[in-house]
Amino acid sequence: MTIMADTTVDATRRLNVKKQTLDDAYAAPANFLEIDVVNPVTHGVAKKRYTDYEVRMRTNLPVFKVKESSVRRRYSDFEWLRNELERDSKIVVPPLPGKAWKRQMPFRGDDGIFEEDFIEERRKGLEVFVNKIAGHPLAQNERCLHMFLQEPSIDKNYVPGKIRNT
Repeated sequence: MTIMADTTVDATRRLNVKKQTLDDAYAAPANFLEIDVVNPVTHGVAKKRYTDYEVRMRTNLPVFKVKESSVRRRYSDFEWLRNELERDSKIVVPPLPGKAWKRQMPFRGDDGIFEEDFIEERRKGLEVFVNKIAGHPLAQNERCLHMFLQEPSIDKNYVPGKIRNT
């Protein structure tokens, strides 16, 4: 019985934790990339109506030249990003939140895709989508992601490729 007791003591003994130094405590934080999709705004009237979202990014990753940015994007811009990544990169691109065709039927009396609940659900889905993509190390080098997150407008005629850190 004493053998068993000894192994239990060994297994539960505290690890020798290295004391944190002041240099450690005040060092630059580990790499981070935070993206929020916020402030949905619906523009226009009738068939010209659309909702866009503010895409805010904060990072200290070296691959991003701009460390903080805020741009406005519509659902079709998220679709563009997804299509670009599927075509040009080797990563598995997660799905976007659904297109909501049923909510756009002409015989519906309400404004389907412009309801607050729908917009909020879509906002959450777009935030999850863009964070999954931006968190992927290979996607972080794609020019289309940088343009999507940081350029005021998306140049659909851009030349796809990798970001080179110089």
